[in-house]
Amino acid sequence: MNATTSAGAGGTSRPFGPRDFQLVLLRRMADHQPGLVEDARRELGASLGEMREANRRWQAMVRSPRARGTLSRYRSVLGVPEATFPRQVGDLACEVLLWPVPLWPALRFEVTAAPGGGVWNEWLVRAPGEPGPELRTAGDLRPWSCTVDEVARAFAPARPLEGTAPTRWGLAFDVPGTGPCVAEFTWGLLQRWSPRI
Repeated sequence: MNATTSAGAGGTSRPFGPRDFQLVLLRRMADHQPGLVEDARRELGASLGEMREANRRWQAMVRSPRARGTLSRYRSVLGVPEATFPRQVGDLACEVLLWPVPLWPALRFEVTAAPGGGVWNEWLVRAPGEPGPELRTAGDLRPWSCTVDEVARAFAPARPLEGTAPTRWGLAFDVPGTGPCVAEFTWGLLQRWSPRI
């Protein structure tokens, strides 16, 4: 894998790879689920400082004037996709790329690229062939148990809401026995929900 390099401690360069990327995913989720993030960080054998440093390096790559395109960056950091396939989005024939994410074995990191390589969407989805959760009641909406599209399908019709950051999404929907609800997602993974007032 031709991983992206960045200056680390002492000015030395080291690869930015899948483990670092998972720390970036966790950093964005820490605001909503600090306990789950702490457990996952320990599973990766990473310190809090390492998580912060991974996020700092990722942001530096994203904002660098010499930054490679988003799709090229993912290929560099995550390696060869596990799977690629076409997807029609309106009039455009797009390419979907999937990478495994060891912290969530039943999920994949999905990137949807338009013709020319521009990235339209990037989030966690259920891996092909993996059974999704049964979502019938509000009690089934547990943090990190389901993705945006799974909640939208289970409680259709759902209405997308503007997220509070580029990697965050919201959904408004009705749950039988509970009524109107709002759910928040980070990188496509459910973080929390609440009744809509």
